[in-house]
Amino acid sequence: MPHYIFLVKFTDEGIKNIKSIAADAKESFKEVEEFGGKLKDIYCLFGEYDAILIAELPSDEAAASLVLSPDPKGNFWYRSETMKAFTLDEFTDIVSKLP
Repeated sequence: MPHYIFLVKFTDEGIKNIKSIAADAKESFKEVEEFGGKLKDIYCLFGEYDAILIAELPSDEAAASLVLSPDPKGNFWYRSETMKAFTLDEFTDIVSKLP
């Protein structure tokens, strides 16, 4: 299943409700499953981004649908930059097919 990295920045609403973000983030595990995927982990960060989510999802369409959906309570507490990721084995396979 394809892997995706979500680089997260909290919105003003997210910062205003920072104490509930941990509980809301735990709901993300269930939400990813609703799109046919598996949330591998969430890390909170220092620096340009506030958090990173690592997930497996069945398709680019599922990843896009996930990003465009509000959390289960209808909140948009973050914005994200989404990247498709390849495991080292997947990357090695891609490179092996280059001319």
